[in-house]
Amino acid sequence: MPTQILKAHKVRLYPNEDQQIFFAKSFGCTRFIWNKMLADKIDHYEATKTTLKNYPAQYKKEFEWLKEVDSLALSKVERNLHKAYQSFFKNGTGFPKFKKKGIKDSYTTNNQKGTVAVTKNTVKLPKIGHINAKFPDKINGLIKSATISRTPSGKYFVSLLVETVVNELPKTQSNIGIDLGLTDFIVLSDGSKVANPKFLAKLQDKLAQEQKVLAKRRAIAKADQRKLSESRNYQKQKLKVAKVYEKITNTRKDFLHKLSFNLIKNHDVIAIEDLNVKGMVKNRKLAKAISDSSWSSFTTMLAYKSEWYGKTLVKIDRWYPSSKTCSNCGHLLTKAELPLSVRTWDCPSCLQRNDRDLNASINILNQGLLLAKQSKTVGATGLA
Repeated sequence: MPTQILKAHKVRLYPNEDQQIFFAKSFGCTRFIWNKMLADKIDHYEATKTTLKNYPAQYKKEFEWLKEVDSLALSKVERNLHKAYQSFFKNGTGFPKFKKKGIKDSYTTNNQKGTVAVTKNTVKLPKIGHINAKFPDKINGLIKSATISRTPSGKYFVSLLVETVVNELPKTQSNIGIDLGLTDFIVLSDGSKVANPKFLAKLQDKLAQEQKVLAKRRAIAKADQRKLSESRNYQKQKLKVAKVYEKITNTRKDFLHKLSFNLIKNHDVIAIEDLNVKGMVKNRKLAKAISDSSWSSFTTMLAYKSEWYGKTLVKIDRWYPSSKTCSNCGHLLTKAELPLSVRTWDCPSCLQRNDRDLNASINILNQGLLLAKQSKTVGATGLA
C-alpha cells in the first residue's frame, strides 16, 4: 500500500565564488535577524511583561542589506523563533539561544511555484539561480522546502524536503527484539549480534593529535596578538580538525542508516527499549561511549522507516526488567542478584543458563509482541 511521506534528500552543492558570497550573506542575515528579533523580544518582555510581535519586514528600513537575501528565508526565521518562544512558555523547553557565526551556518527557504527545482546536475534556489550539484539518488515528488548549509570543513549542502510516495515493504512473518549495548551495538533475539563500530574511538588518536596542533597554533596567534580569523596556519589546522569530525559523523550515519533499513526490511515487528539517553550520558564514565553509539539517532531512524514501509516499531518501557527476567520461565532476579558485571546467569527456578544481553532481547521481543497485540485489539474495539 503506497504511503505519502515527507522525505529529505541531502545533496552536495558546488557553488562558484559569487554563489558562495550570496550564501555567506544569507547565513549572516538569517543569523542577524534571529538575534535581533530575540534581543528585542527579551527587552520588550522585561519592560512590559508581554511578548513582542515583531517581523523581519520591520527591520528592512533600518538594515537595507537584508533586502539582498531571500525574504522567505527571513520569514522562516521568524516562524522558527515564534515556535521556539511558544514551546518555552507552553512546554517548558529551553529558552531560545543567540546564534554564533560559523556554528551551524544554514538557512531555509520554501518552494513557491518552482522557485526551488532540480535538473540533472543543478539545484535552482531563489535569488541565486542554478548551482552545480551532485545527487546521491533520484528525487521524485513535490519539493516543499530547501535548507542550505555549510559544514565546518567548507562543504555546501542542500537538504530538499520532498513530498513523495513510498511503497510498503513485503511482510516477512519475522519479528525481532533488540537490546542496545556498548560492547555490542545491538544484540538480537535471534542470537545474532552487531559489533559496536566505535567510530569516535577509532579516530580518537588522530583527533587528539590534530587538536593538539590546533591548540599550539592558537597559542602562537595569541602570543603574536593576532586574531584567530587572521591566522592562516590556525585556520588551516581548524579545517583539519573539522574534517576528522566530519568523517566520524558521516561513517556513523552511514552505518546507522544501513542497519536500521536492514532491520525494517527483514522484520515486521521490531521491539526496542525506550532508553533515557539524556539521563544516561550524565554518567561521566559512559557518556563518551553512549554518545558515540548514537542510540537516539538509531531509534529515530527505526521509527520513521517503520512508518514509511508499513512495519511496526514497539518501544518497551525503560523500567521493564528485561535483563533480570528469565526468558524461559519468567523468574525475576533482584538488582543485587544480577550486578552489571555479571554477563551470564543460571535461573534458580528452571536452571536455564542465560546470556544477559540475549536474554534481554528475547524478553523485549515477547513484551513488544504483547503490546503490539494489545494495541491492535484496542484499535479494533475502537473501530467497532
